[in-house]
Amino acid sequence: MRTVTAVAHRGDPYRVRENTIDSLRSALRRGADAVEIDVRLTRDGVAVLLHDKTLKRLWEQDRPLLSLSSDEVRGLTSGGVPTLEEAVEATDEGRLMVDLPGPADARAVRRIVGVVHDLGAEERVYYCAGAATMLAVRAADPAAEIALTWTSLAPPRPALLDAVRPRWLNYRFGLASRELVARVHRDGYLVSVWTPDTRRSMRRLLDAGVDSITTNRIDTLCALRQRTPVRENPDNTLAQQGS
Repeated sequence: MRTVTAVAHRGDPYRVRENTIDSLRSALRRGADAVEIDVRLTRDGVAVLLHDKTLKRLWEQDRPLLSLSSDEVRGLTSGGVPTLEEAVEATDEGRLMVDLPGPADARAVRRIVGVVHDLGAEERVYYCAGAATMLAVRAADPAAEIALTWTSLAPPRPALLDAVRPRWLNYRFGLASRELVARVHRDGYLVSVWTPDTRRSMRRLLDAGVDSITTNRIDTLCALRQRTPVRENPDNTLAQQGS
């Protein structure tokens, strides 16, 4: 039977502050198959978990991350912002979906991918972002598993797909329909979506045949997944590429 991957968005943010070690662990305890994390670099090139450009929203420090050293970030947040290395080590064998929210930066991508390689975590880490950043990931790691974030109903150009070689196409959940999912499957890719948080939206997506759902309410998704029959996709001829 086909299964749907349950991905926890930035951990378990309705219970524990997002992109922290405790949030990641909480999500995995509640049944997440993978945890999505946001990774940026500090001024001195250390990969840390933070979605925003600044520390203001989460840590009440109106300081741009790129203006701070890793030691300064640790001091300003009392150690609350983990490094990517700490996140990989703290999640044991859990899967991590590394989102790269900053502008496309080949140097930053090489540094982040390098951390994953140094830790020997290539098999349980995959990457998501827009086309420019995913091209940089593919250049840094020819074997990386990639979820290409796509924000249009129009399909990606074949030349882009050939260059990025994603395993997944990653859509905002409102775009996903049975028709879109069937088309993507026929083209040989898996469909991931972000970030539905209501049962109604999750049920619709399960019925549409998506392969992965990223949500802020991981316990709701896991409970619903157990109770909801998952529709098979007869047109699914998935090419296992990029993994």
